[in-house]
Amino acid sequence: MTAIASDAPPIGGRELARAYLALTKPRIIELLLVTTVPAMLVAERGWPGTGLVLATLVGGALAAGSANTFNCYVDRDIDRRMPRTAERPTATARITPNQALRFGILLGLASVAWFVATVHLLAATLALGAILFYVFVYTIALKRRTAQNIVIGGAAGCMPVLIGWSAVTGSVELPALVMFAIVFYWTPPHFWALALRHREEYAAAGVPMLPVVASSRETTRQILLYTVMTVCVTLMFGAAAQLGWLYMGASVVLGGWFLWSAWRLHRAPDRDGAMRLFKVSMQYLALLFVVMGVDAVVIV
Repeated sequence: MTAIASDAPPIGGRELARAYLALTKPRIIELLLVTTVPAMLVAERGWPGTGLVLATLVGGALAAGSANTFNCYVDRDIDRRMPRTAERPTATARITPNQALRFGILLGLASVAWFVATVHLLAATLALGAILFYVFVYTIALKRRTAQNIVIGGAAGCMPVLIGWSAVTGSVELPALVMFAIVFYWTPPHFWALALRHREEYAAAGVPMLPVVASSRETTRQILLYTVMTVCVTLMFGAAAQLGWLYMGASVVLGGWFLWSAWRLHRAPDRDGAMRLFKVSMQYLALLFVVMGVDAVVIV
């Protein structure tokens, strides 16, 4: 990695706080937490209690913030070469590498301690596993070496559903594993659409994302394939979790929307279409999980 200056330029307290917050990538944390609460609602078949929900969300936010901070620390040389990420605090040296490393460790330890104190050891273990997997498997071992980086490494982003489920039940059961599979198969279409939009940036940074090493046609074919698998697993989840007509109907309609968007991109691969699919994928996942949560609480 390219060396970064060890001393960050002096910045004020409010700006420093914003820089540390930016290290955690709050928008990514929001998407991860969107999957946590519905997993808890399905596990409980109702509201599991405000205290437990808040405790799980706080612990999950700390864990995700830790993993994202470590990612900024490791990838600071890549981030400097990509316009999309060039303003991250470690890329601009507003936060020094040592400061980022200490902050990531602090958040990770806080997450584990929080889960042990407020939820249970299994949730803490899953959170720690998610952090370690994201940092060592995805960021360090895979990201710079293989186009399959996001396929394998994306498993870290599936952990919030297991954490949410286990927080309620104290175990990880079949419906939680199927929910994990939904996010697992959803991740490649979501991220490859973004990578297709920013192909030149990843190529310049030397990151072998699929759109960098494969043609647009092959990339969109893979996107379509994983989208099909995502929709199939969402239909399986209705049976595995014994959800009702609301979820099953919504999963068909939302799945059709997601598939049509992926097929549209495959027919005409371009930057604008890739960005449209990226946005659709976020909306799709959020709506799907909201509906499964509502179904679990409302439909008897």
